[in-house]
Parts: sequence; structure tokens; C-alpha cells
Amino acid sequence: MSAGLAERGGVARIFANLGLLLGGKAGAGLMSLVYLVLAARALGATDYGTLVLVHAYATLLGGVIAFSGWHGVVRYGNIAYEAGDHHRLLRLTRFMALVEVGCGVVAILVAAALVPLVGPHMDWPPAAMALAVPYSLAILANVRSTPHGLLQIAGRFDLISLHQLVSPTVRLVGSVAAWLSGGGLTAFLLVWLAAAILEGVTMWLLGWWGTRGMRLSAPLLGGVRGTVAENEGLLPFIVTTNVDLTLSELGPKLSPLTVGWMLGPAAAGIFSLAQRASVVLQQPATMLGQASYAVIAKLLAAGDRRGFRRSVRHSALVATAIGTPITLVIGLFGNPILHLLGGRSFGGAALLLFLIAAGRLVALGATSLSSGLIAFGRPTRSITANLVGNLLLYPLLPLMLLWFGLNGAGWHALLQSLLVVALLAFYFEKEVRAWAKG
Repeated sequence: MSAGLAERGGVARIFANLGLLLGGKAGAGLMSLVYLVLAARALGATDYGTLVLVHAYATLLGGVIAFSGWHGVVRYGNIAYEAGDHHRLLRLTRFMALVEVGCGVVAILVAAALVPLVGPHMDWPPAAMALAVPYSLAILANVRSTPHGLLQIAGRFDLISLHQLVSPTVRLVGSVAAWLSGGGLTAFLLVWLAAAILEGVTMWLLGWWGTRGMRLSAPLLGGVRGTVAENEGLLPFIVTTNVDLTLSELGPKLSPLTVGWMLGPAAAGIFSLAQRASVVLQQPATMLGQASYAVIAKLLAAGDRRGFRRSVRHSALVATAIGTPITLVIGLFGNPILHLLGGRSFGGAALLLFLIAAGRLVALGATSLSSGLIAFGRPTRSITANLVGNLLLYPLLPLMLLWFGLNGAGWHALLQSLLVVALLAFYFEKEVRAWAKG
């Protein structure tokens, strides 16, 4: 196959995978819009903010303590699967599953233990405090990266797409029921908890189902002895990629909690609605990163330098092109969008919405660049960029909230995105040039 055909083939495979993922995401996005409107209008800014804070608290601890290792499953699992070594592939899968489930259990216990300390500082009402401890089980939504990686190896992006409908479907059905019955904060918390638990459990079931078409010659259940020894560099790789994912998601998860801590649940509700209104920008880029990683990893393994570089750049540019008109619409119609979604109690945040959307637009290329660096075997480069953007810049958030009020959170999000993308682009081009010379 010629270099040009290989390049086009790599890009074509990325966007074929992306099409499957976005099919599920489109349906999920429509349902998310409906249940978001129902929850915001039923609860108002303050109670909706409390719902957001309880969920963000569990999500934050789940993201920090729970373990996401799908990059390791895809990278090392692909090697074993292509070599026909199914025993090695499943030993790796079992090992990653044990690590992930163990960290998930620890995360749930820590989240439950800290509720009495965190809740009162965020003005959670008695109804929220009563459910916050069992709501720690929502962390199960984070415990699903192993089957996700296995489905990528199997090429079952259709099942990954299907899985994206699980949580929105449960939230939509539950929100309609809560709306019709006049349920308040407690009802919506229970709906969100059920959706999170089913999101985690369903992925494991789909992962099991997806292996049926792989015709594996080894049993799913068994031992894990020798996994680390037969996969050179496995532990450093999965630790660094997990840290990278954690850091990349830490800023967005810390922000609503910081807003709620400093400005109260109502401000957190307005900030969260602005984030959700602009999340339509982030979803294509996230899906693009998932769709492209397996493809660019194979191009890199095959030594196709031009195809690898072109696929990463093309993915980043397409994501940005998709997001630009959406950002312009958000900038022009900010207040009507917020009023439509949440009602009058969410008004006056048009500038905040535009700043958050602009930050997401800038960050659209980050997912593809990060995937490229990880495929290079340089996850520490991506970690450095996310460390600077999401941790070292975090102390500015409370100061910007003091200086600019709630809009300070928007300015902070835009600054984070600019810095992270600039660093990722610099590191990616540096690695490409070094590879070309070497």
C-alpha cells in the first residue's frame, strides 16, 4: 500500500469509528438536553446547584482515586491480540480489572467517609446530606475503563456508542417521572444515582458481550500471574496515562465545587448550566480522541510517519472546525439559551457561557494531540501540559472569583485551555521532529 493510501486509510478509519461514536452521542445529547431542562426548571438555581455539587463531589473523588487504564488495555492488548496470544490478552484484561475495581472500592469508601466534612461547607440541605453517603456509589460510573478498552480492541465501537445512551436514558425517564410526580431534590438525586450505577454495570456487560466476536481461545476468568513481566513497561505506562487522564479532568471537576464553596449552590447551579450548555463543543473532540487512538497507535507501530502526523493534525483541525460555528451561536444568543434551558433564575450569565464555550473551542484539538503523545509512548508530555493547566493554574480560580465574581470562572477556563493546548502542540511537534531525525 502506498504512503498516500495508508494516510487516507488511517484518517478514514478514525472517522468511521467517530461516526459510530457520534451516532450514540447525538441521541444522548438530545436526551441530555431534555432532562437538563426538566431538572433545572423543576429545582431552580439553588436546588439544581446542590444536585450538581453532590454529583460533582462523587465524580471528583471517583476521578482522582478510581483507576482508568483503557489506554494500557488498548496498547498492550492490541499487541497480544494481533500476535494471536489470547491468553496474554486476557491475563492483561483480568489484571487491569482487578486494579480498577480495587481502586473503585477505595474511592467509594473515601467519598462516603468525607461527606460529613464537605457537605456543611457547601450548604447542602438535610435532604442532600441524607443521600450524599449512599450517593458515593455513583463512583461506579467511573469503574468501566477495562471493558471499554477491550471493546476498542474488538472494534465494537457500535457497542461503545450504545453504551453512551444508558445514563441519559435513565436520567430522562427518571426526570420525567420526577417532574410529573412533583418530586424535588431527593427524587432527582435518586435518578442521577441510578443512572451512574447502571452506566458502570452496563459497560462490563457489553465488554463481555463484545468478546464473543473475537473468538478468543482462552477463558475470560483465570489468573493474572506474569502479566507485568510479559508486558514490558506496563506499570509505568498505565500509571502515567491514568495520571494524565486524572489531571486533564481535574480542573473541570474542581471548578463547580470551588464555585459552590465560595459563592454558594445557586452560583454553582448557574455555572454548571453554562458548562452543560457548552458541552456540545467538547463531546465531538472526546469521541474523536477515542476513535483515533487505536488507529494512530497502529500507524505509529507500522512506522508510517506521514500518516501518523497527518491523522493527528487532521483530527484536531476537524474538531476545531466543527466547534467554531457552535461557539458563535452561543456568543450571540447566550441569555436566551440559558433562559430556555433553566428559566429566569439562571439569567445574567451570558458572558460566563461565552467564555466557557470559547475555552472549550480552544481545547478541541487537545484530545487528538494528547492521544498522539500517548501513542508515541510519551504520556508524561501530556501529563506536564495538564499539570500546568489544571493544577498550577488552579490557585488563580479562587482569586478570579473574588475579582470578577462568577465570570471569573469563565476567564479561568479560557486561560487554562489556551495554556494546555499551546503546551501539547509544542510537545507533539517536538516529538514528531525527533522521530523524523531518528
